[in-house]
Amino acid sequence: QLQFVESGGGLVQPGGSLRLSCAASGFTLDYYSVGWFRQAPGKEREGVSCISSTGYSTNYADSVKGRFTISRDNAKNTVYLQMNSLKPEDTAVYYCAADMTCSSYIKMYEYWGQGTQVTVSS
Repeated sequence: QLQFVESGGGLVQPGGSLRLSCAASGFTLDYYSVGWFRQAPGKEREGVSCISSTGYSTNYADSVKGRFTISRDNAKNTVYLQMNSLKPEDTAVYYCAADMTCSSYIKMYEYWGQGTQVTVSS
């Protein structure tokens, strides 16, 4: 089955950090851009960050700029999201998915995983 497996979520206090991992299963990431997305209860899924296939190009939602860093290790077939200075509003299920480019259209992405829960609370 072709999909991502997300991990690294958990409960963290405001101001804390987490590192999410997104491992590709059944396919190679080499030629794909990979995006991180999140969905909070009662809200639509939104894009958080994206990294190009080479890793040379990245983008971030305004709400996470300066706090989150996306990276990738193609040798490990894995993409990461380092999240620092976490806020309660970052609480959501985080997903990753692939596209040929960092598209603005979530529906263009594929190989969605089950997600990993991030809860920021004191």
